[in-house]
Amino acid sequence: MPERDVAMLAAALRQDSADLNLYANVLSTNLADSLPQGSVRIKRKRSVAERVAGREGSVAELDVSLGEQRLALRMDRGRMTGEIRHEVRGVVLSRREVGLDEWIDSLAQALTEAATSNARAREAVERFLS
Repeated sequence: MPERDVAMLAAALRQDSADLNLYANVLSTNLADSLPQGSVRIKRKRSVAERVAGREGSVAELDVSLGEQRLALRMDRGRMTGEIRHEVRGVVLSRREVGLDEWIDSLAQALTEAATSNARAREAVERFLS
């Protein structure tokens, strides 16, 4: 996929990132619905009020696995931190903490690479671009 398409995907993934809780909820839902089963893990944090109201709670952690790359996004007290890991057969070869912008760029790159060989990943890319 050309660099221009990766940049367009990254821009689409950045939409609504001003409200971090809303962004994490929308992104996690879209990725979980679009990518193959098991590629996306979501941990939620529920307050007592959310439990009583029957709501699922806000996203505390989003973990996306695409090939040998695993991208984790964590919410903590209104702040997002990203982590990018290179993993082979469950063994972490490298790990680095990144900011939200770099995490989104890496997710866009990983999605476009996965889209070349995986129909569900291609569907996810098309969903974000439309």
